[in-house]
Amino acid sequence: MSLFARKSIPALIAEADESEKGLKRTLSSGALVALGIGAIIGAGLFSLTGIAAAENAGPAVTISFALAALGCAFAGLCYAEFASMIPVAGSAYTYSYATMGEFLAWIIGWDLVLEYALGAATVAVSWSRYLLELLAKYGIHLPAELVCSPWETLTLSDGTIINGGYFNLPAVIIVALLSLMLIRGTKGSAAMNNFLVVLKVAVVIIFITLGWSHIDPANYTPYIPENTGVKGHFGWSGIATGAAVVFFAFIGFDAVSTAAQEAKNPQKGMPIGIIGSLIVCTILYVLFAHVMTGLVNYKQFANDAKPAATAFAQTGYDFLQTALIVAILAGYTSVMLVMLMGQSRVFYTMSRDGLLPKFFGQIHTKYRTPFKTNLFFAGFVAIFAGLVPVSDLGHMVSIGTLFAFVLVCIGVLIMRKQMPDLPRSFKTPLVPFVPVMGIIVCVYLMYSLPIESWGRLAVWLAIGLAIYFGYGRHHSNLRDK
Repeated sequence: MSLFARKSIPALIAEADESEKGLKRTLSSGALVALGIGAIIGAGLFSLTGIAAAENAGPAVTISFALAALGCAFAGLCYAEFASMIPVAGSAYTYSYATMGEFLAWIIGWDLVLEYALGAATVAVSWSRYLLELLAKYGIHLPAELVCSPWETLTLSDGTIINGGYFNLPAVIIVALLSLMLIRGTKGSAAMNNFLVVLKVAVVIIFITLGWSHIDPANYTPYIPENTGVKGHFGWSGIATGAAVVFFAFIGFDAVSTAAQEAKNPQKGMPIGIIGSLIVCTILYVLFAHVMTGLVNYKQFANDAKPAATAFAQTGYDFLQTALIVAILAGYTSVMLVMLMGQSRVFYTMSRDGLLPKFFGQIHTKYRTPFKTNLFFAGFVAIFAGLVPVSDLGHMVSIGTLFAFVLVCIGVLIMRKQMPDLPRSFKTPLVPFVPVMGIIVCVYLMYSLPIESWGRLAVWLAIGLAIYFGYGRHHSNLRDK
Protein backbone atom coordinates (compact mmCIF):
# COMPACT_ATOMS: atom_id res chain seq x y z
CA MET A 1 0.00 0.00 0.00
CA SER A 2 1.27 3.47 -0.86
CA LEU A 3 2.18 5.76 2.01
CA PHE A 4 0.09 8.40 0.30
CA ALA A 5 -3.09 6.38 -0.23
CA ARG A 6 -6.09 8.62 0.30
CA LYS A 7 -9.57 8.11 1.62
CA SER A 8 -12.31 9.10 -0.81
CA ILE A 9 -14.64 11.90 0.19
CA PRO A 10 -17.77 9.74 -0.36
CA ALA A 11 -16.28 7.06 1.92
CA LEU A 12 -15.62 9.61 4.64
CA ILE A 13 -19.14 10.98 4.50
CA ALA A 14 -20.65 7.47 4.44
CA GLU A 15 -18.74 6.64 7.61
CA ALA A 16 -20.19 9.75 9.25
CA ASP A 17 -23.83 8.75 8.67
CA GLU A 18 -25.65 8.41 11.96
CA SER A 19 -26.35 4.83 12.92
CA GLU A 20 -26.59 2.69 15.99
CA LYS A 21 -22.81 2.58 16.11
CA GLY A 22 -22.16 6.18 15.15
CA LEU A 23 -21.63 9.27 17.27
CA LYS A 24 -24.83 11.06 18.17
CA ARG A 25 -25.58 14.38 16.45
CA THR A 26 -26.56 16.78 19.24
CA LEU A 27 -24.61 20.03 18.67
CA SER A 28 -26.31 23.07 17.12
CA SER A 29 -24.55 26.02 15.46
CA GLY A 30 -24.88 28.02 18.67
CA ALA A 31 -23.43 25.17 20.70
CA LEU A 32 -20.48 24.97 18.28
CA VAL A 33 -19.78 28.70 18.63
CA ALA A 34 -19.93 28.31 22.41
CA LEU A 35 -17.64 25.29 22.12
CA GLY A 36 -15.06 27.40 20.28
CA ILE A 37 -15.36 30.32 22.69
CA GLY A 38 -15.04 27.85 25.53
CA ALA A 39 -11.69 26.67 24.20
CA ILE A 40 -10.29 30.04 23.11
CA ILE A 41 -11.03 32.10 26.22
CA GLY A 42 -8.96 30.63 28.99
CA ALA A 43 -5.28 30.06 29.50
CA GLY A 44 -4.22 32.51 26.81
CA LEU A 45 -6.28 35.36 28.16
CA PHE A 46 -5.79 34.84 31.88
CA SER A 47 -2.17 33.66 31.96
CA LEU A 48 -0.23 33.81 28.70
CA THR A 49 -1.09 37.45 28.02
CA GLY A 50 1.04 38.61 30.95
CA ILE A 51 3.90 36.26 30.08
CA ALA A 52 3.97 37.42 26.46
CA ALA A 53 3.85 41.08 27.54
CA ALA A 54 6.60 40.78 30.15
CA GLU A 55 9.00 38.62 28.19
CA ASN A 56 8.34 39.36 24.53
CA ALA A 57 6.13 42.21 23.32
CA GLY A 58 5.43 44.70 26.12
CA PRO A 59 2.17 46.68 25.62
CA ALA A 60 2.36 45.63 21.96
CA VAL A 61 1.06 42.22 23.01
CA THR A 62 -2.18 43.51 21.50
CA ILE A 63 -0.39 43.42 18.13
CA SER A 64 0.77 39.89 18.96
CA PHE A 65 -2.84 38.85 19.42
CA ALA A 66 -3.78 40.52 16.14
CA LEU A 67 -0.95 38.73 14.33
CA ALA A 68 -1.94 35.38 15.84
CA ALA A 69 -5.56 36.04 14.91
CA LEU A 70 -4.49 36.84 11.34
CA GLY A 71 -2.92 33.41 11.00
CA CYS A 72 -6.01 31.88 12.58
CA ALA A 73 -8.31 33.75 10.21
CA PHE A 74 -6.54 32.40 7.12
CA ALA A 75 -6.39 28.88 8.54
CA GLY A 76 -9.93 29.15 9.91
CA LEU A 77 -11.35 29.89 6.47
CA CYS A 78 -9.57 26.79 5.17
CA TYR A 79 -10.85 24.76 8.11
CA ALA A 80 -14.39 25.97 7.43
CA GLU A 81 -14.30 24.76 3.83
CA PHE A 82 -13.01 21.34 4.84
CA ALA A 83 -15.38 20.98 7.78
CA SER A 84 -18.43 21.79 5.65
CA MET A 85 -17.22 19.51 2.84
CA ILE A 86 -16.03 16.60 5.00
CA PRO A 87 -18.31 16.63 8.07
CA VAL A 88 -16.64 13.85 10.05
CA ALA A 89 -14.74 13.60 13.31
CA GLY A 90 -10.98 14.02 13.25
CA SER A 91 -10.21 17.62 12.34
CA ALA A 92 -6.99 18.21 10.40
CA TYR A 93 -6.22 14.49 10.55
CA THR A 94 -9.30 13.62 8.50
CA TYR A 95 -8.79 16.49 6.08
CA SER A 96 -5.18 15.46 5.47
CA TYR A 97 -6.25 11.84 4.91
CA ALA A 98 -8.55 12.94 2.11
CA THR A 99 -6.04 15.24 0.42
CA MET A 100 -2.43 14.31 1.15
CA GLY A 101 -2.63 10.64 2.01
CA GLU A 102 -2.34 8.34 4.97
CA PHE A 103 1.26 8.98 5.99
CA LEU A 104 0.88 12.74 6.34
CA ALA A 105 -2.53 12.21 7.94
CA TRP A 106 -0.90 10.04 10.60
CA ILE A 107 1.73 12.71 11.27
CA ILE A 108 -0.82 15.44 11.74
CA GLY A 109 -3.14 13.20 13.77
CA TRP A 110 -0.30 12.26 16.11
CA ASP A 111 0.60 15.92 16.37
CA LEU A 112 -2.98 16.85 17.24
CA VAL A 113 -3.01 14.31 20.07
CA LEU A 114 0.01 16.04 21.56
CA GLU A 115 -1.54 19.46 21.02
CA TYR A 116 -4.75 18.64 22.84
CA ALA A 117 -3.34 16.33 25.53
CA LEU A 118 -0.52 18.62 26.65
CA GLY A 119 -2.79 21.62 26.22
CA ALA A 120 -5.28 20.07 28.64
CA ALA A 121 -2.46 19.23 31.06
CA THR A 122 -1.10 22.78 30.90
CA VAL A 123 -4.48 24.30 31.65
CA ALA A 124 -5.11 21.78 34.44
CA VAL A 125 -1.95 22.93 36.24
CA SER A 126 -2.98 26.59 35.90
CA TRP A 127 -6.49 25.71 37.06
CA SER A 128 -4.97 24.16 40.16
CA ARG A 129 -2.98 27.32 40.95
CA TYR A 130 -6.01 29.58 40.73
CA LEU A 131 -7.96 27.14 42.89
CA LEU A 132 -5.24 27.41 45.54
CA GLU A 133 -5.55 31.21 45.39
CA LEU A 134 -9.31 30.99 45.86
CA LEU A 135 -9.03 28.61 48.81
CA ALA A 136 -6.30 30.74 50.41
CA LYS A 137 -8.70 33.70 50.48
CA TYR A 138 -10.81 31.69 52.90
CA GLY A 139 -7.90 30.42 54.94
CA ILE A 140 -8.00 26.93 53.44
CA HIS A 141 -4.64 25.35 52.61
CA LEU A 142 -4.33 21.90 51.10
CA PRO A 143 -1.33 19.72 52.07
CA ALA A 144 1.75 21.05 50.26
CA GLU A 145 2.66 17.57 49.05
CA LEU A 146 -0.60 17.32 47.09
CA VAL A 147 -0.74 20.64 45.23
CA CYS A 148 2.33 20.72 43.00
CA SER A 149 4.89 18.54 41.28
CA PRO A 150 8.23 17.62 42.90
CA TRP A 151 10.09 20.10 40.68
CA GLU A 152 8.32 23.40 41.29
CA THR A 153 7.92 26.07 43.96
CA LEU A 154 4.67 28.01 44.39
CA THR A 155 4.18 31.31 46.19
CA LEU A 156 0.58 32.23 46.97
CA SER A 157 -0.67 35.81 47.32
CA ASP A 158 -0.93 35.44 51.11
CA GLY A 159 2.79 34.68 51.31
CA THR A 160 2.49 30.92 51.62
CA ILE A 161 5.46 29.18 49.93
CA ILE A 162 5.19 25.59 48.71
CA ASN A 163 8.53 23.97 47.87
CA GLY A 164 7.63 20.98 45.75
CA GLY A 165 5.32 18.08 46.52
CA TYR A 166 4.41 14.57 45.47
CA PHE A 167 1.97 15.48 42.71
CA ASN A 168 -0.68 18.05 41.77
CA LEU A 169 -3.86 16.42 43.09
CA PRO A 170 -6.35 19.19 42.12
CA ALA A 171 -5.11 19.04 38.51
CA VAL A 172 -5.53 15.26 38.44
CA ILE A 173 -9.03 15.45 39.92
CA ILE A 174 -10.33 18.04 37.41
CA VAL A 175 -8.98 16.00 34.48
CA ALA A 176 -10.68 12.86 35.80
CA LEU A 177 -14.03 14.58 36.42
CA LEU A 178 -14.19 16.19 32.98
CA SER A 179 -13.22 12.92 31.30
CA LEU A 180 -16.08 11.14 33.08
CA MET A 181 -18.43 13.93 31.99
CA LEU A 182 -17.40 13.45 28.37
CA ILE A 183 -18.06 9.73 28.64
CA ARG A 184 -21.68 10.50 29.53
CA GLY A 185 -22.09 12.42 26.28
CA THR A 186 -21.32 15.67 24.51
CA LYS A 187 -24.84 17.05 24.90
CA GLY A 188 -24.52 17.34 28.65
CA SER A 189 -20.95 18.56 28.27
CA ALA A 190 -22.07 21.27 25.85
CA ALA A 191 -24.81 22.39 28.25
CA MET A 192 -22.27 22.88 31.03
CA ASN A 193 -19.90 24.57 28.61
CA ASN A 194 -22.59 27.06 27.55
CA PHE A 195 -23.04 28.10 31.19
CA LEU A 196 -19.29 28.49 31.72
CA VAL A 197 -18.90 30.52 28.52
CA VAL A 198 -21.60 33.00 29.57
CA LEU A 199 -20.02 33.36 33.01
CA LYS A 200 -16.47 34.03 31.92
CA VAL A 201 -17.38 36.26 28.97
CA ALA A 202 -19.43 38.39 31.37
CA VAL A 203 -16.44 38.78 33.69
CA VAL A 204 -14.12 39.57 30.78
CA ILE A 205 -16.47 42.35 29.71
CA ILE A 206 -16.66 43.63 33.29
CA PHE A 207 -12.85 43.65 33.47
CA ILE A 208 -12.63 45.67 30.26
CA THR A 209 -15.43 48.06 31.23
CA LEU A 210 -14.29 48.78 34.79
CA GLY A 211 -10.60 48.77 33.97
CA TRP A 212 -10.81 51.16 31.01
CA SER A 213 -11.32 54.24 33.19
CA HIS A 214 -8.27 53.35 35.33
CA ILE A 215 -5.79 53.03 32.46
CA ASP A 216 -2.55 54.99 32.95
CA PRO A 217 -1.31 56.10 29.49
CA ALA A 218 2.26 56.12 30.84
CA ASN A 219 2.17 52.33 30.89
CA TYR A 220 1.98 52.34 27.10
CA THR A 221 5.33 54.15 26.73
CA PRO A 222 7.12 52.75 24.87
CA TYR A 223 4.37 50.81 23.19
CA ILE A 224 6.91 48.62 21.40
CA PRO A 225 9.94 48.29 23.73
CA GLU A 226 13.32 48.29 22.03
CA ASN A 227 14.78 44.88 21.29
CA THR A 228 17.38 43.81 23.86
CA GLY A 229 19.63 42.25 21.23
CA VAL A 230 18.13 38.81 21.76
CA LYS A 231 15.66 37.38 19.27
CA GLY A 232 12.15 37.41 20.67
CA HIS A 233 12.86 39.88 23.49
CA PHE A 234 10.87 42.95 22.45
CA GLY A 235 10.97 44.81 19.18
CA TRP A 236 9.28 43.25 16.17
CA SER A 237 10.78 39.82 16.83
CA GLY A 238 9.29 40.04 20.32
CA ILE A 239 5.86 40.77 18.87
CA ALA A 240 6.19 37.73 16.59
CA THR A 241 7.35 35.50 19.43
CA GLY A 242 4.54 36.84 21.60
CA ALA A 243 2.09 35.91 18.84
CA ALA A 244 3.51 32.38 18.77
CA VAL A 245 3.22 32.14 22.56
CA VAL A 246 -0.41 33.29 22.73
CA PHE A 247 -1.31 31.09 19.76
CA PHE A 248 -1.97 28.46 22.40
CA ALA A 249 -5.21 30.28 23.11
CA PHE A 250 -6.51 30.10 19.54
CA ILE A 251 -6.99 26.37 19.20
CA GLY A 252 -10.68 26.69 19.99
CA PHE A 253 -12.02 26.70 16.43
CA ASP A 254 -9.65 23.83 15.65
CA ALA A 255 -11.34 21.81 18.39
CA VAL A 256 -14.75 22.78 16.98
CA SER A 257 -13.93 20.96 13.74
CA THR A 258 -13.25 17.71 15.62
CA ALA A 259 -16.94 17.67 16.57
CA ALA A 260 -18.21 17.79 12.99
CA GLN A 261 -19.68 14.28 13.21
CA GLU A 262 -21.73 15.35 16.23
CA ALA A 263 -23.10 18.56 14.67
CA LYS A 264 -26.78 18.63 13.75
CA ASN A 265 -26.13 20.47 10.48
CA PRO A 266 -22.36 20.41 9.82
CA GLN A 267 -22.55 22.13 6.42
CA LYS A 268 -24.05 25.20 8.06
CA GLY A 269 -22.88 24.85 11.63
CA MET A 270 -19.17 24.24 11.17
CA PRO A 271 -18.32 27.50 9.32
CA ILE A 272 -20.46 29.45 11.81
CA GLY A 273 -18.84 27.73 14.78
CA ILE A 274 -15.28 28.13 13.53
CA ILE A 275 -15.33 31.69 12.21
CA GLY A 276 -17.85 33.04 14.71
CA SER A 277 -15.89 31.90 17.76
CA LEU A 278 -12.66 33.28 16.28
CA ILE A 279 -14.13 36.75 15.63
CA VAL A 280 -15.72 37.07 19.08
CA CYS A 281 -12.63 35.94 20.93
CA THR A 282 -10.15 38.03 18.96
CA ILE A 283 -12.05 41.21 19.80
CA LEU A 284 -12.17 40.27 23.49
CA TYR A 285 -8.48 39.33 23.51
CA VAL A 286 -7.23 42.60 22.07
CA LEU A 287 -9.43 44.72 24.35
CA PHE A 288 -8.49 42.69 27.43
CA ALA A 289 -4.76 42.90 26.67
CA HIS A 290 -5.02 46.65 26.04
CA VAL A 291 -6.69 47.26 29.41
CA MET A 292 -4.41 44.88 31.30
CA THR A 293 -1.18 46.49 30.09
CA GLY A 294 -2.72 49.91 30.67
CA LEU A 295 -3.49 49.18 34.31
CA VAL A 296 -0.02 47.84 35.19
CA ASN A 297 3.41 48.29 33.64
CA TYR A 298 4.16 45.22 31.57
CA LYS A 299 7.39 44.55 33.52
CA GLN A 300 5.35 43.70 36.62
CA PHE A 301 3.93 40.65 34.87
CA ALA A 302 7.29 38.86 34.87
CA ASN A 303 6.91 35.39 36.45
CA ASP A 304 3.32 36.27 37.37
CA ALA A 305 0.96 33.33 36.86
CA LYS A 306 -2.02 35.55 37.71
CA PRO A 307 -1.62 38.71 35.58
CA ALA A 308 -5.35 39.35 35.29
CA ALA A 309 -5.76 39.44 39.06
CA THR A 310 -2.65 41.61 39.42
CA ALA A 311 -3.96 44.14 36.92
CA PHE A 312 -7.51 44.19 38.27
CA ALA A 313 -6.23 45.03 41.74
CA GLN A 314 -5.36 48.49 40.38
CA THR A 315 -9.03 49.30 39.80
CA GLY A 316 -9.88 49.32 43.51
CA TYR A 317 -12.76 46.90 43.03
CA ASP A 318 -11.39 44.43 45.55
CA PHE A 319 -14.79 42.88 46.18
CA LEU A 320 -14.71 41.51 42.61
CA GLN A 321 -11.37 39.74 43.01
CA THR A 322 -13.01 36.52 44.09
CA ALA A 323 -15.47 36.68 41.20
CA LEU A 324 -12.56 37.15 38.82
CA ILE A 325 -10.80 34.04 40.10
CA VAL A 326 -14.03 32.03 39.92
CA ALA A 327 -14.51 33.13 36.30
CA ILE A 328 -10.94 32.15 35.46
CA LEU A 329 -11.53 28.73 36.97
CA ALA A 330 -14.67 28.45 34.87
CA GLY A 331 -12.73 29.47 31.78
CA TYR A 332 -10.04 26.92 32.40
CA THR A 333 -12.66 24.24 32.99
CA SER A 334 -14.31 24.78 29.62
CA VAL A 335 -10.91 24.88 27.88
CA MET A 336 -10.01 21.49 29.34
CA LEU A 337 -13.42 20.13 28.39
CA VAL A 338 -12.95 21.01 24.73
CA MET A 339 -9.33 19.82 24.61
CA LEU A 340 -10.13 16.47 26.19
CA MET A 341 -13.01 16.07 23.78
CA GLY A 342 -10.86 17.02 20.80
CA GLN A 343 -8.03 14.59 21.41
CA SER A 344 -10.39 11.69 22.17
CA ARG A 345 -12.22 12.25 18.87
CA VAL A 346 -8.94 12.28 16.91
CA PHE A 347 -7.83 9.00 18.51
CA TYR A 348 -11.30 7.56 17.90
CA THR A 349 -11.10 8.38 14.20
CA MET A 350 -7.57 7.01 13.82
CA SER A 351 -8.70 3.78 15.46
CA ARG A 352 -11.69 3.49 13.13
CA ASP A 353 -9.22 3.81 10.23
CA GLY A 354 -7.20 0.88 11.57
CA LEU A 355 -4.14 2.97 12.39
CA LEU A 356 -4.58 2.36 16.13
CA PRO A 357 -5.97 -0.68 17.99
CA LYS A 358 -9.76 -1.16 17.85
CA PHE A 359 -9.82 -0.59 21.61
CA PHE A 360 -9.77 3.18 21.00
CA GLY A 361 -12.70 3.11 18.58
CA GLN A 362 -15.23 1.33 20.75
CA ILE A 363 -18.45 3.25 21.46
CA HIS A 364 -20.31 3.05 24.77
CA THR A 365 -23.59 1.17 24.23
CA LYS A 366 -25.62 3.67 26.28
CA TYR A 367 -23.87 7.02 25.91
CA ARG A 368 -22.51 6.45 22.37
CA THR A 369 -19.19 8.08 23.14
CA PRO A 370 -15.62 6.71 22.69
CA PHE A 371 -15.41 5.91 26.40
CA LYS A 372 -12.25 3.79 26.32
CA THR A 373 -10.35 6.58 24.58
CA ASN A 374 -11.67 9.02 27.18
CA LEU A 375 -10.46 6.76 29.99
CA PHE A 376 -7.04 6.29 28.39
CA PHE A 377 -6.46 10.00 28.02
CA ALA A 378 -7.82 10.71 31.48
CA GLY A 379 -4.82 8.76 32.75
CA PHE A 380 -2.35 10.09 30.17
CA VAL A 381 -3.21 13.75 30.73
CA ALA A 382 -3.41 13.29 34.50
CA ILE A 383 0.18 12.02 34.61
CA PHE A 384 1.48 15.18 32.94
CA ALA A 385 -0.82 17.47 34.91
CA GLY A 386 0.13 15.87 38.19
CA LEU A 387 3.88 15.55 37.78
CA VAL A 388 5.16 18.11 35.24
CA PRO A 389 5.57 21.85 36.02
CA VAL A 390 3.50 24.16 33.86
CA SER A 391 6.65 25.87 32.53
CA ASP A 392 7.78 22.58 30.97
CA LEU A 393 4.47 21.94 29.20
CA GLY A 394 4.79 25.21 27.24
CA HIS A 395 5.46 25.92 23.63
CA MET A 396 4.73 22.42 22.35
CA VAL A 397 1.03 23.21 22.17
CA SER A 398 1.59 26.25 19.96
CA ILE A 399 3.97 24.57 17.55
CA GLY A 400 1.62 21.61 17.22
CA THR A 401 -1.31 23.87 16.47
CA LEU A 402 0.60 25.87 13.89
CA PHE A 403 1.82 22.70 12.19
CA ALA A 404 -1.77 21.46 11.90
CA PHE A 405 -2.89 24.77 10.41
CA VAL A 406 -0.16 24.68 7.76
CA LEU A 407 -1.26 21.24 6.55
CA VAL A 408 -4.91 22.29 6.38
CA CYS A 409 -4.02 25.32 4.24
CA ILE A 410 -1.99 23.09 1.93
CA GLY A 411 -4.93 20.70 1.78
CA VAL A 412 -7.27 23.38 0.44
CA LEU A 413 -4.88 24.13 -2.42
CA ILE A 414 -4.67 20.43 -3.27
CA MET A 415 -8.43 19.91 -3.14
CA ARG A 416 -9.18 22.92 -5.32
CA LYS A 417 -6.85 21.53 -7.99
CA GLN A 418 -7.70 17.83 -7.80
CA MET A 419 -11.43 17.99 -6.93
CA PRO A 420 -12.69 21.39 -8.10
CA ASP A 421 -16.27 20.17 -8.66
CA LEU A 422 -16.78 18.57 -5.26
CA PRO A 423 -19.81 20.18 -3.49
CA ARG A 424 -18.81 22.78 -0.92
CA SER A 425 -21.42 24.53 1.20
CA PHE A 426 -18.68 26.97 2.26
CA LYS A 427 -15.77 27.97 0.03
CA THR A 428 -12.60 29.64 1.21
CA PRO A 429 -12.49 33.06 -0.48
CA LEU A 430 -9.58 34.43 -2.53
CA VAL A 431 -7.87 31.12 -3.22
CA PRO A 432 -4.86 30.77 -3.52
CA PHE A 433 -4.19 34.00 -1.59
CA VAL A 434 -5.88 32.98 1.69
CA PRO A 435 -4.32 29.49 2.06
CA VAL A 436 -0.89 30.70 0.91
CA MET A 437 -0.97 33.53 3.43
CA GLY A 438 -2.09 31.07 6.09
CA ILE A 439 0.96 28.94 5.35
CA ILE A 440 3.31 31.93 5.41
CA VAL A 441 2.00 33.39 8.68
CA CYS A 442 1.90 30.05 10.51
CA VAL A 443 5.39 29.01 9.37
CA TYR A 444 6.71 32.41 10.42
CA LEU A 445 5.23 32.01 13.88
CA MET A 446 6.71 28.50 14.14
CA TYR A 447 10.09 29.99 13.27
CA SER A 448 9.64 32.50 16.10
CA LEU A 449 9.38 29.77 18.75
CA PRO A 450 12.47 28.57 20.69
CA ILE A 451 14.55 25.79 19.15
CA GLU A 452 13.68 23.53 22.11
CA SER A 453 10.09 23.41 20.86
CA TRP A 454 11.25 21.97 17.56
CA GLY A 455 13.33 19.34 19.35
CA ARG A 456 10.43 18.15 21.50
CA LEU A 457 8.15 18.05 18.48
CA ALA A 458 10.73 15.92 16.65
CA VAL A 459 10.91 13.44 19.54
CA TRP A 460 7.14 13.10 19.70
CA LEU A 461 6.86 12.62 15.93
CA ALA A 462 9.62 9.97 16.06
CA ILE A 463 7.56 8.00 18.59
CA GLY A 464 4.53 8.36 16.34
CA LEU A 465 6.41 7.13 13.27
CA ALA A 466 7.55 4.04 15.19
CA ILE A 467 3.90 3.25 16.03
CA TYR A 468 2.75 3.87 12.47
CA PHE A 469 5.34 1.66 10.80
CA GLY A 470 5.13 -0.92 13.57
CA TYR A 471 1.32 -1.17 13.71
CA GLY A 472 -0.72 1.39 11.79
CA ARG A 473 0.51 0.75 8.26
CA HIS A 474 -0.06 -3.02 8.58
CA HIS A 475 -3.59 -2.67 10.00
CA SER A 476 -4.85 0.26 7.91
CA ASN A 477 -8.27 -0.15 6.36
CA LEU A 478 -6.73 0.96 3.07
CA ARG A 479 -4.01 -1.70 3.07
CA ASP A 480 -5.71 -3.85 0.41
CA LYS A 481 -6.67 -0.95 -1.82
